[in-house]
Amino acid sequence: MKTFGGPALFLDRNDINTDEIIPAKYLTENTKEDLKPFILEDLKLPGFDPAADAKGAKVIVTRSNFGCGSSREHAVWVFEVNDINVVIAESFARIFRQNMFNCGMLAIELPKKDIDAFFALGAGVTISVDMDKETLIVRGTKEFTCKFVLNSFDKDLVLAGGWLAYADKKY
Repeated sequence: MKTFGGPALFLDRNDINTDEIIPAKYLTENTKEDLKPFILEDLKLPGFDPAADAKGAKVIVTRSNFGCGSSREHAVWVFEVNDINVVIAESFARIFRQNMFNCGMLAIELPKKDIDAFFALGAGVTISVDMDKETLIVRGTKEFTCKFVLNSFDKDLVLAGGWLAYADKKY
């Protein structure tokens, strides 16, 4: 089974849109891999350098309404080719969230108090995902666990490796 989790990248802002995740000018690239260097290129946060800060991250922790804006799969694909397979947020734009599951990736929604606790840990946080127990193990200056809930269909999509793999097994 695929492993989910790893070093976390914190993006402390609400309403991060798909144009900030992958700028529209790159949507004509021929492969997913061609998107790789442009991850979060247009995201403006104080002190944030997308080329350096996203490197090595496997998990994104952010605020509410993540992935709003255009309904492009490219925003999920750029995470996929950069080995980011988990995004944790207070809430997601509906289409972005479903695109995550369709690509076999996790979009985990947690209450604001849990997200605040993650941010309070500062830099150097790693997050592990236990899919069977639907639990996150968060390690930083402190260690704690946090429960999450997925509906059975989304969980099946992730465990299968995405919609196409799920459909191949089922139909």
